[in-house]
Amino acid sequence: MKESASDPTADIAREYLERETKDKQVLALLLEKFLGKKDRILVQKTEMGGTEAYVGSVSLEWFAGRVHFASGLPLLQKKYNPETDNVEIDADSIDEIQQRPLDWSRQAALVQYLAARKNHKFPPVLVVINQPWVDNLKAAEWDGEGIALKSTTDFTPLDKDGKVGLLNVSEEYVTIYALDGQHRLMGVQGLIELLKTGKLQRYKKDKTADDSVITINELKNQYQLDPADLQSLPKERIGIEFICAVAAGETRTEARRRVRSIFVHVNLMAAPLTKGQLAQLNEDDGFSIVARKIAVTHPLLEQQQNRNPRVNWNSATVATNSTVLTTLQALQDMSERYLGQKFPHWKPSDKGLIPMRPEDEELEQGIREFKQLFDYLASLPSYKLLEDEDTPALRRFSFEKEGGEGNMLFRPVGQVALSQAIGILVFKKGFSLADIFKKLRKFDQQGGFSGMEYPQSLWYGILYDPNKKRVQVVGRDLAAKLLIYVLGGIQDQMERAELRKALANSRTIENKTIGFDGKFVEPKQVGLPLVL
Repeated sequence: MKESASDPTADIAREYLERETKDKQVLALLLEKFLGKKDRILVQKTEMGGTEAYVGSVSLEWFAGRVHFASGLPLLQKKYNPETDNVEIDADSIDEIQQRPLDWSRQAALVQYLAARKNHKFPPVLVVINQPWVDNLKAAEWDGEGIALKSTTDFTPLDKDGKVGLLNVSEEYVTIYALDGQHRLMGVQGLIELLKTGKLQRYKKDKTADDSVITINELKNQYQLDPADLQSLPKERIGIEFICAVAAGETRTEARRRVRSIFVHVNLMAAPLTKGQLAQLNEDDGFSIVARKIAVTHPLLEQQQNRNPRVNWNSATVATNSTVLTTLQALQDMSERYLGQKFPHWKPSDKGLIPMRPEDEELEQGIREFKQLFDYLASLPSYKLLEDEDTPALRRFSFEKEGGEGNMLFRPVGQVALSQAIGILVFKKGFSLADIFKKLRKFDQQGGFSGMEYPQSLWYGILYDPNKKRVQVVGRDLAAKLLIYVLGGIQDQMERAELRKALANSRTIENKTIGFDGKFVEPKQVGLPLVL
Protein backbone atom coordinates (compact mmCIF):
# COMPACT_ATOMS: atom_id res chain seq x y z
CA MET A 1 0.00 0.00 0.00
CA LYS A 2 1.37 3.40 -0.94
CA GLU A 3 2.22 5.81 1.92
CA SER A 4 0.37 9.10 1.90
CA ALA A 5 2.60 12.03 1.02
CA SER A 6 3.29 14.49 3.88
CA ASP A 7 2.13 18.08 3.60
CA PRO A 8 5.26 20.18 2.85
CA THR A 9 3.61 23.38 4.19
CA ALA A 10 2.85 21.73 7.53
CA ASP A 11 6.42 20.39 7.76
CA ILE A 12 7.88 23.84 7.17
CA ALA A 13 5.58 25.39 9.78
CA ARG A 14 6.49 22.70 12.30
CA GLU A 15 10.24 23.19 11.69
CA TYR A 16 9.82 26.94 12.04
CA LEU A 17 7.99 26.60 15.36
CA GLU A 18 10.58 24.13 16.66
CA ARG A 19 13.41 26.46 15.67
CA GLU A 20 11.64 29.42 17.28
CA THR A 21 11.16 27.43 20.49
CA LYS A 22 14.86 26.49 20.52
CA ASP A 23 15.84 30.12 19.91
CA LYS A 24 13.72 31.21 22.86
CA GLN A 25 15.31 28.55 25.05
CA VAL A 26 18.81 29.66 24.02
CA LEU A 27 17.88 33.30 24.64
CA ALA A 28 16.47 32.40 28.08
CA LEU A 29 19.70 30.58 28.97
CA LEU A 30 21.84 33.51 27.82
CA LEU A 31 19.73 36.02 29.73
CA GLU A 32 19.83 33.85 32.83
CA LYS A 33 23.60 33.72 32.53
CA PHE A 34 23.99 37.48 32.15
CA LEU A 35 21.25 38.55 34.53
CA GLY A 36 22.49 36.20 37.23
CA LYS A 37 25.21 38.74 37.89
CA LYS A 38 24.07 41.18 40.56
CA ASP A 39 26.16 43.98 39.09
CA ARG A 40 24.36 44.01 35.71
CA ILE A 41 20.87 45.28 34.82
CA LEU A 42 19.08 44.54 31.54
CA VAL A 43 18.20 47.89 29.94
CA GLN A 44 17.06 49.47 26.71
CA LYS A 45 19.09 52.36 25.40
CA THR A 46 17.23 55.55 24.50
CA GLU A 47 18.33 58.96 23.25
CA MET A 48 16.54 62.29 23.45
CA GLY A 49 17.86 65.81 23.15
CA GLY A 50 21.41 64.52 22.82
CA THR A 51 21.29 62.66 26.15
CA GLU A 52 21.64 58.89 26.17
CA ALA A 53 19.66 57.03 28.80
CA TYR A 54 19.12 53.43 29.84
CA VAL A 55 15.68 52.23 30.92
CA GLY A 56 15.12 49.16 33.09
CA SER A 57 13.59 48.08 36.40
CA VAL A 58 14.88 47.22 39.87
CA SER A 59 13.37 45.81 43.05
CA LEU A 60 12.22 48.23 45.72
CA GLU A 61 14.80 46.72 48.04
CA TRP A 62 17.59 47.42 45.53
CA PHE A 63 16.26 50.94 44.92
CA ALA A 64 16.21 51.75 48.64
CA GLY A 65 19.69 50.35 49.26
CA ARG A 66 21.61 51.48 46.20
CA VAL A 67 20.21 54.88 45.26
CA HIS A 68 21.20 58.03 47.14
CA PHE A 69 19.62 61.46 47.35
CA ALA A 70 20.84 63.89 44.66
CA SER A 71 21.91 66.39 47.28
CA GLY A 72 24.71 63.98 48.18
CA LEU A 73 26.43 64.32 44.80
CA PRO A 74 30.15 64.92 45.43
CA LEU A 75 30.12 68.29 43.69
CA LEU A 76 27.74 69.50 46.42
CA GLN A 77 29.50 67.89 49.36
CA LYS A 78 30.86 71.16 50.72
CA LYS A 79 27.34 72.38 51.49
CA TYR A 80 25.70 69.02 52.10
CA ASN A 81 23.99 68.48 55.47
CA PRO A 82 23.95 64.73 56.23
CA GLU A 83 21.42 65.25 59.02
CA THR A 84 18.67 66.43 56.66
CA ASP A 85 19.95 65.02 53.34
CA ASN A 86 19.60 68.55 51.98
CA VAL A 87 22.02 71.09 50.59
CA GLU A 88 22.45 74.23 52.66
CA ILE A 89 21.88 77.16 50.29
CA ASP A 90 24.31 80.07 50.45
CA ALA A 91 26.15 82.34 48.02
CA ASP A 92 28.61 79.58 47.11
CA SER A 93 26.14 76.76 46.57
CA ILE A 94 23.15 78.55 45.01
CA ASP A 95 24.48 78.05 41.48
CA GLU A 96 24.97 74.34 41.98
CA ILE A 97 21.68 73.39 43.64
CA GLN A 98 19.96 70.70 41.62
CA GLN A 99 17.08 69.71 43.89
CA ARG A 100 14.31 71.28 45.91
CA PRO A 101 14.65 70.61 49.66
CA LEU A 102 13.27 67.27 50.77
CA ASP A 103 10.07 67.37 52.78
CA TRP A 104 10.48 64.58 55.32
CA SER A 105 6.97 65.05 56.68
CA ARG A 106 5.78 63.27 53.52
CA GLN A 107 7.57 60.01 54.29
CA ALA A 108 4.91 58.55 56.60
CA ALA A 109 2.13 59.10 54.06
CA LEU A 110 4.20 57.53 51.26
CA VAL A 111 5.00 54.48 53.40
CA GLN A 112 1.36 54.08 54.37
CA TYR A 113 0.39 54.32 50.68
CA LEU A 114 2.79 51.55 49.66
CA ALA A 115 1.87 49.29 52.57
CA ALA A 116 -1.89 49.75 52.75
CA ARG A 117 -2.99 50.56 49.20
CA LYS A 118 -3.49 47.39 47.17
CA ASN A 119 -3.22 49.17 43.81
CA HIS A 120 -0.20 51.31 44.71
CA LYS A 121 2.04 52.52 41.88
CA PHE A 122 5.06 54.80 41.74
CA PRO A 123 6.14 56.27 38.39
CA PRO A 124 9.65 55.44 37.13
CA VAL A 125 12.53 57.38 38.66
CA LEU A 126 15.38 59.18 36.93
CA VAL A 127 18.85 58.56 38.35
CA VAL A 128 22.40 59.66 37.66
CA ILE A 129 25.35 57.23 37.54
CA ASN A 130 28.53 58.69 38.97
CA GLN A 131 32.07 57.30 39.25
CA PRO A 132 34.92 58.28 41.61
CA TRP A 133 37.10 59.72 38.84
CA VAL A 134 34.55 62.49 38.10
CA ASP A 135 35.74 64.52 41.08
CA ASN A 136 39.44 64.00 40.45
CA LEU A 137 40.42 66.19 37.51
CA LYS A 138 43.87 64.56 37.54
CA ALA A 139 42.36 61.11 36.90
CA ALA A 140 43.29 59.29 33.69
CA GLU A 141 39.71 59.60 32.47
CA TRP A 142 40.21 63.37 31.89
CA ASP A 143 42.49 64.63 29.11
CA GLY A 144 44.80 67.62 29.36
CA GLU A 145 41.97 69.97 28.40
CA GLY A 146 39.69 68.75 31.19
CA ILE A 147 37.47 66.80 28.77
CA ALA A 148 36.18 63.36 29.74
CA LEU A 149 37.57 60.49 27.69
CA LYS A 150 34.73 58.14 28.69
CA SER A 151 31.25 58.16 30.14
CA THR A 152 30.29 57.24 33.69
CA THR A 153 27.86 54.66 32.26
CA ASP A 154 29.28 51.28 31.18
CA PHE A 155 26.84 49.67 28.72
CA THR A 156 27.37 46.27 27.02
CA PRO A 157 25.04 45.83 24.01
CA LEU A 158 23.47 42.43 23.33
CA ASP A 159 22.06 43.19 19.88
CA LYS A 160 23.65 44.37 16.63
CA ASP A 161 22.05 47.84 16.84
CA GLY A 162 23.26 48.42 20.39
CA LYS A 163 19.78 49.20 21.71
CA VAL A 164 19.38 46.41 24.29
CA GLY A 165 22.06 45.34 26.70
CA LEU A 166 23.53 45.24 30.18
CA LEU A 167 24.37 48.26 32.34
CA ASN A 168 27.14 47.96 34.89
CA VAL A 169 25.84 49.00 38.32
CA SER A 170 28.51 47.34 40.42
CA GLU A 171 28.59 48.93 43.85
CA GLU A 172 32.40 49.08 43.71
CA TYR A 173 32.25 50.75 40.32
CA VAL A 174 29.46 53.35 40.46
CA THR A 175 27.38 55.46 42.83
CA ILE A 176 23.79 56.25 41.89
CA TYR A 177 21.77 59.37 42.79
CA ALA A 178 18.05 60.08 42.33
CA LEU A 179 17.66 63.11 40.09
CA ASP A 180 13.87 62.89 39.85
CA GLY A 181 12.06 60.76 42.43
CA GLN A 182 13.70 61.71 45.71
CA HIS A 183 10.45 61.57 47.65
CA ARG A 184 9.68 58.18 46.09
CA LEU A 185 13.10 57.06 47.30
CA MET A 186 12.31 58.47 50.75
CA GLY A 187 9.04 56.50 50.81
CA VAL A 188 10.61 53.23 49.72
CA GLN A 189 13.46 53.58 52.22
CA GLY A 190 10.89 54.18 54.95
CA LEU A 191 8.94 51.11 53.86
CA ILE A 192 12.03 48.89 54.03
CA GLU A 193 12.90 50.27 57.46
CA LEU A 194 9.35 49.66 58.68
CA LEU A 195 9.41 46.05 57.45
CA LYS A 196 12.83 45.37 58.96
CA THR A 197 12.37 47.02 62.35
CA GLY A 198 8.59 47.00 62.78
CA LYS A 199 8.41 50.78 63.24
CA LEU A 200 9.18 54.06 61.50
CA GLN A 201 9.95 57.41 63.08
CA ARG A 202 7.80 60.27 61.83
CA TYR A 203 9.62 63.45 60.85
CA LYS A 204 8.88 67.13 60.40
CA LYS A 205 9.77 68.79 57.10
CA ASP A 206 13.39 69.38 58.08
CA LYS A 207 13.84 65.79 59.35
CA THR A 208 13.62 66.65 63.01
CA ALA A 209 11.86 63.80 64.80
CA ASP A 210 8.14 64.13 65.40
CA ASP A 211 6.66 62.87 68.65
CA SER A 212 5.21 59.70 67.16
CA VAL A 213 6.09 56.56 65.21
CA ILE A 214 4.27 54.30 62.77
CA THR A 215 4.29 50.65 63.77
CA ILE A 216 3.70 47.74 61.44
CA ASN A 217 1.16 46.28 63.88
CA GLU A 218 -0.90 49.49 63.75
CA LEU A 219 -0.98 49.34 59.96
CA LYS A 220 -1.95 45.65 60.00
CA ASN A 221 -4.81 46.30 62.39
CA GLN A 222 -6.06 49.50 60.78
CA TYR A 223 -6.04 48.21 57.19
CA GLN A 224 -6.38 44.43 57.75
CA LEU A 225 -3.09 43.76 55.96
CA ASP A 226 -1.84 40.27 55.15
CA PRO A 227 1.67 39.77 56.64
CA ALA A 228 2.68 37.73 53.58
CA ASP A 229 1.73 40.61 51.26
CA LEU A 230 3.78 43.04 53.36
CA GLN A 231 6.86 40.84 53.23
CA SER A 232 6.61 40.56 49.45
CA LEU A 233 6.71 44.34 48.95
CA PRO A 234 10.54 44.64 48.79
CA LYS A 235 10.54 42.29 45.77
CA GLU A 236 8.19 44.52 43.78
CA ARG A 237 9.86 46.36 40.92
CA ILE A 238 9.95 50.02 39.98
CA GLY A 239 10.88 51.52 36.61
CA ILE A 240 14.23 53.29 36.53
CA GLU A 241 16.04 55.41 33.95
CA PHE A 242 19.80 55.92 34.17
CA ILE A 243 21.78 58.84 32.75
CA CYS A 244 25.48 59.53 33.09
CA ALA A 245 26.92 62.14 35.41
CA VAL A 246 29.58 62.84 32.78
CA ALA A 247 29.48 61.87 29.10
CA ALA A 248 32.55 61.35 26.91
CA GLY A 249 33.59 64.68 25.38
CA GLU A 250 32.20 66.83 28.22
CA THR A 251 34.01 69.01 30.70
CA ARG A 252 32.97 68.73 34.32
CA THR A 253 31.20 72.12 34.12
CA GLU A 254 29.30 71.12 30.98
CA ALA A 255 28.23 67.85 32.61
CA ARG A 256 26.96 69.63 35.72
CA ARG A 257 24.96 72.09 33.62
CA ARG A 258 23.45 69.27 31.55
CA VAL A 259 22.35 67.24 34.57
CA ARG A 260 20.99 70.31 36.33
CA SER A 261 19.13 71.38 33.17
CA ILE A 262 17.49 67.95 32.88
CA PHE A 263 16.26 68.21 36.44
CA VAL A 264 14.73 71.64 35.85
CA HIS A 265 13.04 70.49 32.63
CA VAL A 266 11.61 67.37 34.28
CA ASN A 267 10.04 69.47 37.01
CA LEU A 268 8.78 72.22 34.70
CA MET A 269 7.05 69.72 32.43
CA ALA A 270 5.34 68.00 35.37
CA ALA A 271 2.73 70.65 36.20
CA PRO A 272 1.00 69.79 39.49
CA LEU A 273 -2.72 69.05 39.47
CA THR A 274 -5.00 71.71 40.87
CA LYS A 275 -7.13 70.90 43.91
CA GLY A 276 -10.15 70.75 41.64
CA GLN A 277 -8.44 68.29 39.29
CA LEU A 278 -7.42 66.13 42.24
CA ALA A 279 -11.01 66.11 43.47
CA GLN A 280 -12.13 65.01 40.00
CA LEU A 281 -9.72 62.06 39.95
CA ASN A 282 -9.72 60.93 43.58
CA GLU A 283 -11.26 57.45 43.85
CA ASP A 284 -10.24 56.87 47.46
CA ASP A 285 -11.60 59.90 49.32
CA GLY A 286 -15.28 59.31 50.11
CA PHE A 287 -15.99 63.04 50.38
CA SER A 288 -14.60 63.64 46.86
CA ILE A 289 -16.66 60.79 45.43
CA VAL A 290 -19.88 62.13 46.98
CA ALA A 291 -19.12 65.70 45.86
CA ARG A 292 -18.56 64.61 42.24
CA LYS A 293 -21.79 62.64 42.21
CA ILE A 294 -23.87 65.56 43.48
CA ALA A 295 -22.11 67.99 41.10
CA VAL A 296 -23.33 66.09 38.05
CA THR A 297 -26.74 64.87 39.24
CA HIS A 298 -28.37 67.49 41.46
CA PRO A 299 -30.66 69.97 39.64
CA LEU A 300 -29.08 72.92 41.43
CA LEU A 301 -25.63 72.04 40.08
CA GLU A 302 -25.86 69.72 37.08
CA GLN A 303 -25.14 70.89 33.56
CA GLN A 304 -28.37 71.78 31.76
CA GLN A 305 -29.16 73.14 28.34
CA ASN A 306 -29.82 76.86 28.07
CA ARG A 307 -28.01 77.78 31.30
CA ASN A 308 -24.41 78.50 32.21
CA PRO A 309 -22.38 75.87 34.10
CA ARG A 310 -22.88 75.98 37.85
CA VAL A 311 -19.62 74.27 38.90
CA ASN A 312 -15.99 75.28 38.30
CA TRP A 313 -14.23 71.92 38.00
CA ASN A 314 -10.62 73.12 38.14
CA SER A 315 -10.07 76.30 40.14
CA ALA A 316 -10.68 76.53 43.88
CA THR A 317 -11.90 80.12 43.58
CA VAL A 318 -14.75 81.92 41.82
CA ALA A 319 -13.96 85.08 39.86
CA THR A 320 -16.13 88.17 40.37
CA ASN A 321 -17.86 87.87 36.99
CA SER A 322 -17.94 84.08 36.82
CA THR A 323 -21.40 82.61 36.30
CA VAL A 324 -20.69 79.43 38.29
CA LEU A 325 -22.34 78.94 41.66
CA THR A 326 -19.50 77.03 43.31
CA THR A 327 -16.37 74.95 42.70
CA LEU A 328 -15.74 71.23 42.91
CA GLN A 329 -13.19 71.93 45.63
CA ALA A 330 -15.84 73.79 47.66
CA LEU A 331 -18.27 70.90 47.14
CA GLN A 332 -15.64 68.50 48.47
CA ASP A 333 -15.11 70.75 51.50
CA MET A 334 -18.88 70.98 52.03
CA SER A 335 -19.13 67.19 51.78
CA GLU A 336 -16.30 66.71 54.29
CA ARG A 337 -17.62 69.24 56.80
CA TYR A 338 -21.20 67.98 56.55
CA LEU A 339 -20.78 64.22 56.18
CA GLY A 340 -17.62 64.21 58.30
CA GLN A 341 -19.89 64.57 61.33
CA LYS A 342 -21.59 61.28 60.41
CA PHE A 343 -18.66 59.43 58.84
CA PRO A 344 -15.57 60.67 60.73
CA HIS A 345 -13.71 57.47 59.78
CA TRP A 346 -13.74 58.53 56.11
CA LYS A 347 -10.93 60.88 57.05
CA PRO A 348 -7.59 59.30 58.11
CA SER A 349 -6.93 59.52 61.83
CA ASP A 350 -3.42 60.80 61.14
CA LYS A 351 -2.95 63.99 59.17
CA GLY A 352 -1.11 63.41 55.92
CA LEU A 353 -2.15 59.78 55.50
CA ILE A 354 -4.19 58.67 52.52
CA PRO A 355 -7.89 57.88 53.05
CA MET A 356 -9.23 54.42 52.29
CA ARG A 357 -12.24 54.20 49.98
CA PRO A 358 -15.44 53.62 52.00
CA GLU A 359 -17.62 50.59 51.35
CA ASP A 360 -20.11 51.04 48.49
CA GLU A 361 -23.10 50.80 50.80
CA GLU A 362 -21.75 53.58 53.00
CA LEU A 363 -20.94 55.71 49.95
CA GLU A 364 -24.51 55.35 48.73
CA GLN A 365 -25.74 56.44 52.15
CA GLY A 366 -23.43 59.47 52.04
CA ILE A 367 -24.69 60.41 48.57
CA ARG A 368 -28.31 60.22 49.79
CA GLU A 369 -27.53 62.41 52.83
CA PHE A 370 -25.67 65.00 50.76
CA LYS A 371 -28.38 65.05 48.08
CA GLN A 372 -30.98 65.69 50.77
CA LEU A 373 -28.92 68.64 52.02
CA PHE A 374 -28.87 70.10 48.51
CA ASP A 375 -32.59 69.54 48.11
CA TYR A 376 -33.07 71.79 51.14
CA LEU A 377 -30.39 74.31 50.02
CA ALA A 378 -32.22 74.67 46.71
CA SER A 379 -35.31 75.78 48.69
CA LEU A 380 -33.56 78.89 50.09
CA PRO A 381 -34.96 82.14 48.64
CA SER A 382 -31.48 83.25 47.51
CA TYR A 383 -30.98 80.13 45.40
CA LYS A 384 -34.53 80.42 44.05
CA LEU A 385 -33.38 83.70 42.46
CA LEU A 386 -31.15 81.66 40.13
CA GLU A 387 -34.25 80.85 38.10
CA ASP A 388 -34.21 84.46 36.84
CA GLU A 389 -30.77 85.86 37.66
CA ASP A 390 -27.15 84.87 37.09
CA THR A 391 -24.73 84.47 39.97
CA PRO A 392 -22.43 87.53 39.48
CA ALA A 393 -25.12 90.04 40.50
CA LEU A 394 -25.85 88.01 43.62
CA ARG A 395 -22.18 87.51 44.50
CA ARG A 396 -20.63 90.92 43.81
CA PHE A 397 -20.27 93.54 46.52
CA SER A 398 -22.23 96.78 46.15
CA PHE A 399 -19.07 98.84 45.48
CA GLU A 400 -17.86 96.62 42.64
CA LYS A 401 -18.56 97.43 38.99
CA GLU A 402 -22.28 96.97 38.24
CA GLY A 403 -22.84 96.27 41.95
CA GLY A 404 -24.43 93.26 43.59
CA GLU A 405 -26.02 91.76 46.69
CA GLY A 406 -22.83 90.58 48.42
CA ASN A 407 -24.58 87.31 49.30
CA MET A 408 -22.43 84.81 51.21
CA LEU A 409 -24.39 81.87 49.76
CA PHE A 410 -22.70 82.61 46.43
CA ARG A 411 -19.20 82.47 47.92
CA PRO A 412 -17.52 79.07 48.42
CA VAL A 413 -16.39 80.04 51.94
CA GLY A 414 -19.97 80.82 52.93
CA GLN A 415 -21.27 77.58 51.42
CA VAL A 416 -18.69 75.56 53.34
CA ALA A 417 -19.43 77.35 56.66
CA LEU A 418 -23.15 76.74 56.25
CA SER A 419 -22.62 73.04 55.49
CA GLN A 420 -20.37 72.67 58.51
CA ALA A 421 -22.93 74.27 60.81
CA ILE A 422 -25.81 72.16 59.49
CA GLY A 423 -23.72 68.97 59.76
CA ILE A 424 -23.01 69.60 63.43
CA LEU A 425 -26.66 70.45 64.15
CA VAL A 426 -28.01 67.36 62.35
CA PHE A 427 -25.48 64.69 63.26
CA LYS A 428 -24.20 65.94 66.62
CA LYS A 429 -27.13 67.83 68.14
CA GLY A 430 -30.08 65.92 66.70
CA PHE A 431 -31.75 68.75 64.77
CA SER A 432 -33.86 67.92 61.71
CA LEU A 433 -33.16 69.43 58.29
CA ALA A 434 -36.81 70.45 58.03
CA ASP A 435 -36.62 72.56 61.22
CA ILE A 436 -33.22 74.03 60.33
CA PHE A 437 -34.31 75.17 56.88
CA LYS A 438 -37.59 76.57 58.12
CA LYS A 439 -35.46 78.97 60.16
CA LEU A 440 -32.87 79.52 57.40
CA ARG A 441 -35.53 80.46 54.85
CA LYS A 442 -36.80 83.13 57.27
CA PHE A 443 -33.23 84.32 57.94
CA ASP A 444 -32.59 84.50 54.18
CA GLN A 445 -35.82 86.41 53.49
CA GLN A 446 -34.76 88.97 56.10
CA GLY A 447 -31.47 89.50 54.21
CA GLY A 448 -29.36 87.58 56.72
CA PHE A 449 -26.99 86.25 54.04
CA SER A 450 -26.76 89.44 51.94
CA GLY A 451 -24.82 92.68 52.25
CA MET A 452 -21.68 91.13 53.77
CA GLU A 453 -19.81 94.39 53.20
CA TYR A 454 -22.08 96.43 55.50
CA PRO A 455 -21.54 96.72 59.30
CA GLN A 456 -25.17 95.65 59.79
CA SER A 457 -24.25 92.19 58.46
CA LEU A 458 -23.41 89.39 60.88
CA TRP A 459 -20.61 88.40 58.47
CA TYR A 460 -18.86 91.81 58.50
CA GLY A 461 -15.31 91.30 59.80
CA ILE A 462 -15.82 87.52 59.76
CA LEU A 463 -16.26 86.46 56.14
CA TYR A 464 -15.72 90.00 54.83
CA ASP A 465 -12.48 91.91 55.46
CA PRO A 466 -13.36 95.65 55.77
CA ASN A 467 -9.72 96.69 55.33
CA LYS A 468 -8.97 94.76 52.15
CA LYS A 469 -12.58 94.88 50.99
CA ARG A 470 -12.71 91.23 50.07
CA VAL A 471 -13.82 87.84 51.33
CA GLN A 472 -11.61 86.18 53.94
CA VAL A 473 -11.43 82.44 54.54
CA VAL A 474 -9.99 82.76 58.04
CA GLY A 475 -13.43 83.44 59.52
CA ARG A 476 -15.07 80.28 58.19
CA ASP A 477 -15.14 78.34 61.48
CA LEU A 478 -16.44 81.34 63.43
CA ALA A 479 -19.15 81.82 60.79
CA ALA A 480 -20.18 78.18 61.27
CA LYS A 481 -20.39 78.67 65.04
CA LEU A 482 -22.53 81.78 64.62
CA LEU A 483 -24.90 79.89 62.34
CA ILE A 484 -25.16 77.10 64.91
CA TYR A 485 -25.96 79.77 67.52
CA VAL A 486 -28.66 81.62 65.55
CA LEU A 487 -30.27 78.26 64.74
CA GLY A 488 -30.55 77.48 68.44
CA GLY A 489 -27.68 75.03 68.75
CA ILE A 490 -25.67 76.71 71.52
CA GLN A 491 -27.25 76.80 74.98
CA ASP A 492 -24.20 76.83 77.25
CA GLN A 493 -23.65 80.31 78.73
CA MET A 494 -19.86 80.03 78.76
CA GLU A 495 -19.85 78.98 75.10
CA ARG A 496 -22.12 81.91 74.26
CA ALA A 497 -19.82 84.33 76.12
CA GLU A 498 -16.78 83.06 74.20
CA LEU A 499 -18.68 83.39 70.93
CA ARG A 500 -19.69 86.97 71.70
CA LYS A 501 -16.07 87.83 72.50
CA ALA A 502 -14.88 86.24 69.24
CA LEU A 503 -17.51 88.21 67.32
CA ALA A 504 -16.37 91.49 68.93
CA ASN A 505 -12.72 90.69 68.16
CA SER A 506 -13.57 90.07 64.50
CA ARG A 507 -15.23 93.47 64.28
CA THR A 508 -12.26 95.22 65.88
CA ILE A 509 -10.02 96.84 63.29
CA GLU A 510 -6.91 98.76 64.34
CA ASN A 511 -8.12 98.78 67.97
CA LYS A 512 -11.52 100.20 66.99
CA THR A 513 -14.61 98.04 67.34
CA ILE A 514 -17.45 98.58 64.86
CA GLY A 515 -20.99 97.98 66.08
CA PHE A 516 -23.86 96.74 63.96
CA ASP A 517 -24.96 100.36 63.43
CA GLY A 518 -21.60 101.19 61.84
CA LYS A 519 -20.43 103.32 64.78
CA PHE A 520 -17.39 102.74 66.99
CA VAL A 521 -18.28 101.05 70.28
CA GLU A 522 -16.62 99.30 73.19
CA PRO A 523 -15.99 95.58 72.41
CA LYS A 524 -18.32 94.51 75.23
CA GLN A 525 -21.15 96.46 73.56
CA VAL A 526 -21.14 94.07 70.60
CA GLY A 527 -23.85 91.56 71.37
CA LEU A 528 -24.94 88.32 69.79
CA PRO A 529 -27.84 88.39 67.31
CA LEU A 530 -31.27 87.03 68.15
CA VAL A 531 -31.78 83.28 67.99
CA LEU A 532 -34.16 82.30 65.22
